[in-house]
Amino acid sequence: MKLTDHFDSKEFACPCCGKDDIKQVFVEMLEKARVKANRAFILNSGMRCIKHNAEVGGVDSSAHVRGFAADIKVHNNADRFVIHKALMDVGFTRFGIAKTFIHVDCDPDKPNKTEWVY
Repeated sequence: MKLTDHFDSKEFACPCCGKDDIKQVFVEMLEKARVKANRAFILNSGMRCIKHNAEVGGVDSSAHVRGFAADIKVHNNADRFVIHKALMDVGFTRFGIAKTFIHVDCDPDKPNKTEWVY
């Protein structure tokens, strides 16, 4: 099911069970960032059921399990910079930065204005 101009619910579904309870507020913010960055956002991870989250080493309280998170693939430093800036510009304040992806979430139960590296 199409959620926004650039995102479909299938992109966010858990790969092991198909759970797709992604939060619309999160997808709408992601859409704004995607448009601002003028780059496709390829999602490595969106929704995760508890089982899949454990299999990939996610923390028990992961925003992925609650439908407030995604990991966006990055190809190089320039893409990482542009995507990260666009995410910040639209109001995201929680990031995990890795060599090949950016984790972003807007989980209302987690601290804001934080960034970590993998």
